Amino acid sequence: MAELAQLIDSEVFLAYATYTTIVLLKMMLMSVTTAFFRITRKAFSNPEDTVTFGKGENAKKYLRTDPDVERVRRGHLNDLENIVPFIVIGLLYALSGPALSTALLHFRIFVGARIFHTIAYLTPLPQPSRGLSWAAGYAVTISMAYRVLTTGLYL
Repeated sequence: MAELAQLIDSEVFLAYATYTTIVLLKMMLMSVTTAFFRITRKAFSNPEDTVTFGKGENAKKYLRTDPDVERVRRGHLNDLENIVPFIVIGLLYALSGPALSTALLHFRIFVGARIFHTIAYLTPLPQPSRGLSWAAGYAVTISMAYRVLTTGLYL
């Protein structure tokens, strides 16, 4: 492998950093979206969060689940399950020396798939739109992992 300074200055690594930042910001936005839905639907899971709306028995009615809040939470959980592996495997992939065009294709498909998955989840769009967008992102991560394993396989 090349020296660390060369890798960080490489176009592939800069593309990785850019697209990773985009999906991380998208994932962070899901936290804000969850909070927005909790507040507008007045559906909280912790008693201390209901203080604004009353105390005692009056506050207990806000300790509930809401289908819209749960939908956003499931979308956020799906992000955690898919974006974290992409970040780790994507870093290893970027360090494995792929062609810039191939790396950009992987990164762009993953980011596009995750953004579309969120839109499909929150709208909600009919299946198989959400499932196909999940599969596209998952396939990208598997493809990058395959490249890493076949490039530097020292088993």
